[in-house]
Formats: sequence, C-alpha cells, structure tokens
Amino acid sequence: MQTELKVEGMTCGHCKSAVEGALAETTGVTKSTVDLDAGVVTVDYDESTTSLEQIKEAIEDQGYDVK
Repeated sequence: MQTELKVEGMTCGHCKSAVEGALAETTGVTKSTVDLDAGVVTVDYDESTTSLEQIKEAIEDQGYDVK
C-alpha cells in the first residue's frame, strides 16, 4: 500500500534524512520519499505488518507534525 502524508516542520536535508531513516527502521515500510518543497512524505508499506498509526508515530518521534 502507498500513502502520502502531509508533514509540517521539515525544512532541510537533515529533516529528510531523519524522517526517511526512521521510516526505514519501521517494520513493514518498504520505501519512503520526502518532498521538502511540498511538505509530503510518500510511504510504501505492508499493511499486514505495520499500521498507518505506527508510520505517523515514527515521523512524529523525529519532531515533526503529521497532519
């Protein structure tokens, strides 16, 4: 499954790396891409092993707000 999440607070390469790194460590996430200009994170994941809530939590744990 693929989803796009609006994320506030990402402004630089470090933000991109932090979010993509956290998602890479999240069980079930197969790919994530951060678009800093749009403030969007696109996530491909296996919904049988992770939930959208777990994905949001991984992003919020890095200090960003998922809308």
